Amino acid sequence: MKIRTLALALATLGLGFAGPTQAAGFSDDVIRVGFITDLSSVYADVDGKAGADVIQMAIDDIGGEINGTKVELLVADHQMKADVASTRAREWFDQQNMDMLIGGTNSATGLAMAAVAAEKKKPFIAVGPGATQLTNEQCTPYTVHYAYNTEALARGTGMAVVEQGGKTWYFLTADYAFGHSLEQNTAKVVKEAGGKVLGQVRAPLSTSDFSSYLLQAQQSGAEVLGLANAGGDTINSIKTAKEFGVTDTMKLAGLLMFVTDINSLGLENAAGLYLTAPWYWNQNDEAKAWSQRFIDKNGRAPTWIQAADYSAARTYLEAVKATGTDDGDTIMQYLKSHKINDMFVKDGTIRPDGLMMHDMMLVQVKTPAESTGPWDYYKTVRSLSAESVFGPESSSTCALVKK
Repeated sequence: MKIRTLALALATLGLGFAGPTQAAGFSDDVIRVGFITDLSSVYADVDGKAGADVIQMAIDDIGGEINGTKVELLVADHQMKADVASTRAREWFDQQNMDMLIGGTNSATGLAMAAVAAEKKKPFIAVGPGATQLTNEQCTPYTVHYAYNTEALARGTGMAVVEQGGKTWYFLTADYAFGHSLEQNTAKVVKEAGGKVLGQVRAPLSTSDFSSYLLQAQQSGAEVLGLANAGGDTINSIKTAKEFGVTDTMKLAGLLMFVTDINSLGLENAAGLYLTAPWYWNQNDEAKAWSQRFIDKNGRAPTWIQAADYSAARTYLEAVKATGTDDGDTIMQYLKSHKINDMFVKDGTIRPDGLMMHDMMLVQVKTPAESTGPWDYYKTVRSLSAESVFGPESSSTCALVKK
């Protein structure tokens, strides 16, 4: 009722959402959704081509058109380079009349794309990037940080490991925006809980040999090795840690991990790890039904980033349908005043700083004996409320948040 009252008030001021009788129309004869992600490097498995496929699934599920206007998907590989991502985004906005952009994995590329989208006054939904800068010091009126951020991972997984007795930490960190943010957020949680950080080492993306970094970590004497990395880097660092006996003296904390990572490692290597996740492929009947469509096509379970790709695209397209326009300001108004409910999220809300608030969950990787079938890897430890993992709006440093 409050949302309807707000919409009526805005309409009186000439700011209302376009609807069937008040359509602002479309800027072109095609509604173009862009998707720029890692298609060929360490994050391709957690997002990649399958991420593009589920966005196309969302387009197909709304009928491939809105009010007679075709919906088209543009896909590109950012090659893990911010300049490549921003150049392609600008090209699509300027030459392809792109209406909205979804940012896949890699925070440096996400921040670069967000800046271009803001300049063009077009919605940018960051799904794969985790850096909190997206909704803090580098927030824009057109950015939505959709699935997670490094603060949520730190408060979820980091706190759980400390509660289990892991008081002294050493970090192995991916040397770019995401890794730095995750290390910083987790270190803060550890210290606030009475723990200590004994040091850190930073490794370039796509590192092939983690042995020297891991030996430095082991020599620190820390109880916990915090893995502030993701995808192939996390898999390789865990395998190397086991090979070199690091796990004999240190507990591993995988701060960002996916079901595909667990599959690559095997339950015998990953059992007992705590993870924070917004979604899991068989968490309920609705998630399982959607996931089965993915499994039928890909032969494996989806990651939560791929599920969020679908949700983000579907949410945007439903906003376009409801407002009757692809105007960026109108769409952002709509998104920030309507709850999001689908197979990925329940009662999600987008704050003024662009952070999508939703509950998450702390899960633990099952032992081989506990798993009941293919891809049955997680057991839920507890639900994590949105504010407990993302923090209150008052903690945001975004200029769009009124203090």
